[in-house]
Amino acid sequence: INTRADAERFGRACRYPPRGIRSFGPVRARMYAGDDYERRADDSVLAIAMIETREAMDNLEAIVDVSEISAVYVGPADLSLALGAAPRLDQEDPAVLRAIERVIATARRMERRVGVHNATVAYAERTITLGADFVTVGSDLRLLVAGAKQVVSEFRRNRPS
Repeated sequence: INTRADAERFGRACRYPPRGIRSFGPVRARMYAGDDYERRADDSVLAIAMIETREAMDNLEAIVDVSEISAVYVGPADLSLALGAAPRLDQEDPAVLRAIERVIATARRMERRVGVHNATVAYAERTITLGADFVTVGSDLRLLVAGAKQVVSEFRRNRPS
């Protein structure tokens, strides 16, 4: 999400008419949420806007101000690239750190939730200390690969050569 207009379109796309423009077809949702899902869906959907570009930083307050935006989420690697730093999570580049801190402070001030993607638990704890409401650590693929490596390593360690 880079602009207020992006945020407004995104928020509407997450909700059914008349509040939004989401298309109808909740076959799977009705299986777990009941036959009246569409009447309750708008109140349970979280529209979380990714903040990961210079343009998004330039429009941060306008994005966060959109009523249909539930939270913002920092994508540090893409934000790093956009700010001229090496793309990585757990960023130490001062410009990127300032940007992450600004996103957190802006969201908190404007009473929106804010999350940050992290590579390690230690850095996730740091972003919570900065004021993040929620964090992610790693990704499904990284966690899957790490688990697979652990199993293979253990298997090899326990087998005679």
